[in-house]
This record gives sequence, C-alpha cells and structure tokens, in this order.
Amino acid sequence: MKTQLVLLGCGTPNACPNASGPASAVTYGEDSYLFDCGPGIVRQAAKAYHQGIDALSMDRLKYVFITHLHSDHTLGLNDLILTPWVLERHEPLHIYGPKGIKAMVEHLMLAYQADIELRIHGFEQADAKACQPIVHEIEAGIVFQNDTVKIEAFAVSHGAWPCYAYKIITPDKTIVISGDTCPLDLMIQKAKNCDILLHEVYYAAGLAQRTPAWQKYHASMHTSSYALAKIAQAAHVKLLITYHRIYHMNIQDNHEDITIKMQERDKLIEQEIREIYDGALAMGKDLDVYE
Repeated sequence: MKTQLVLLGCGTPNACPNASGPASAVTYGEDSYLFDCGPGIVRQAAKAYHQGIDALSMDRLKYVFITHLHSDHTLGLNDLILTPWVLERHEPLHIYGPKGIKAMVEHLMLAYQADIELRIHGFEQADAKACQPIVHEIEAGIVFQNDTVKIEAFAVSHGAWPCYAYKIITPDKTIVISGDTCPLDLMIQKAKNCDILLHEVYYAAGLAQRTPAWQKYHASMHTSSYALAKIAQAAHVKLLITYHRIYHMNIQDNHEDITIKMQERDKLIEQEIREIYDGALAMGKDLDVYE
C-alpha cells in the first residue's frame, strides 16, 4: 500500500470555473481522509474515483477534517453528509473541526430534516443511523489515530476564528496541509523534513497593486509567495505544493481567457517562490495526485 495526496479543489472564494473549492484527500490503502469541504467536493471525489482512486468511492468517504469555518471551506459539508448516504454509505460521517462545527452541522441537519425524514420513512427506507454525522470539536494535538494513520492538528492564524492545519503521518509519508494562515514559525517546525507541504499562497506583486485596506487584510490573513518560500526552505520539505492561490485579478470577467490568465499568474507566483526556495515545487491543480 502507498499514500496518495489527491487535490479535489484548489480554489478560493472566487467562483472560478477552473478550480473547485478547497478540499484535498489523503488515501492509504482502502481508506480516505478528507481535509476541508469546499464546493464541489463530492463530485470531485467521484471524478477521482473514476480515474482509479478506489479509496474515494462514495462508501469510503467517512472522515473529514475542517481547518476553519469560512464558507469556502465548508459549503460542501451538507453534500458530503447527505450524498454518499443517499448512495448507500452505511456508516456515519465523522467530522473533525474547530469550535463551532457542531452548531454548523446541527443547523445543516435541521435544514434538510424533511428530506432526511422522507428518505428514511418513505420508499427508500434509508439507513437512519448512517445519516447522523459524528462531530468532534478539536483542540491542538493528536485528533485521530488508528493502526496506520495519525493526524495532528496545530493552531494557525487566520483572523478571529479558531483555525487548524493538519499533519498526517502514514507508514510511508508525512504530509502537512496548511488551510488558510498567515506565515508562522510553527509551520516550519511542524513541516520539518516532511514529504509534502500543501500550502496556500498569494501573488505578492499582485497584492501590491491593490488598495491599502486589501493589502493589510491579505498580509494579516494569508501567506505571500516570498513568506511561503522562506518556510519551505527553512523546513527542508521534500515537495512544496501550492493551492488556494490568490491571484489578485478579476476572475469574474468573461471577456478574458481565464485559463490563460491563471496560467500566467501561476508562473509569476512560481518565479517569486523560486527567488528563495530551491526545492521541489508544484503548482497544484484540481485532481492532481501525488505519491
């Protein structure tokens, strides 16, 4: 068996046609562990399954770890709770996340109560127990462990809400997933010598063209290409993968070829990172798989 990192969505809050909402999966053997739950996560998992990632079949989507409660990281949660259940997942979904995740899930279940009741008591006779998620509000430390996988949450900084990054240790890989965060020395410590660091980033030169208010916001909430390069270089990561890339351009203008514009910005972000970091680097795309 081998560990795989599958990028289900590399996007941001922007409704980008080329990038689903932030979500990734770590698979080992038949087991999958999802991280964040952006829009499109279930369909993206289905695409990955049909491309040969058996651990992402609907009945194996049993664990999800949420970094924080911003909408772009949680809008797919109701889909993940309900759709695999409708498709006959016979185990409840385990949801791990910061304080507030229980209330969010309770409200989602109330919103779909009529649908759930009809599926359980109507013609479908769906499994009532499998529909009810098991929610774990976490703090920093080991939040999950079985015979093959250990997952540690550690606190990062992204505004006022509690926010966690995750360190996943399997028999053959150590992977760190940043979630949204400004640059932290703790990230260097936790990612030291890891096999893969999957980290958010913004285009530094692009932010410099925005208003002072937006510059202050992004500098305090996210990680620039230069800051990320310093983290990866200091941590000696074996592979740095960027996702949740903030391009600082208008993605909503349909008069522009958005694919070309994003490719151009990816190259510019890569150039900024390369001014400092000389290790292996990938600009993550939806449905990329890393082993």
